[in-house]
Amino acid sequence: MSLAFAEARDAAGRGEVPVGAAIAHQGSIIAAAGNRTLAARDPTAHAELLAIRAAAARLGSERLTECDLYATLEPCAMCAAAISFARIRRLYWAAPDPKGGAVEHGPRFFSQPTCHHAPELYGGIREQEAAALLREFFRLRR
Repeated sequence: MSLAFAEARDAAGRGEVPVGAAIAHQGSIIAAAGNRTLAARDPTAHAELLAIRAAAARLGSERLTECDLYATLEPCAMCAAAISFARIRRLYWAAPDPKGGAVEHGPRFFSQPTCHHAPELYGGIREQEAAALLREFFRLRR
């Protein structure tokens, strides 16, 4: 989770919403990213998707069945779908996202009968730290 937080802080430094993600495979981090939607001019360039793409490339497979994803914010519906399609084993996240989250909020993607794969879910890890990072980012932008 520490690397995901470092990626989130880097994203904030670039003016991006401070969300970071990291993927571990067999005890080693194989991919990490922060949001890059502005820099890439790509609405899909969320930290989770960028990390999934990098991990898939590194492992040479679209299936990340032995991988765990760490994110600083509860994933949105788009990222939850990608996590499901990649067959991520475990998902850990820090802060909840009542407005845009899709794990514990909104569509609750992984509990839908149409969901092909649901990872093990662990939320609230370093929640206060993630919430403070987001609050400070948006406070400075207002």
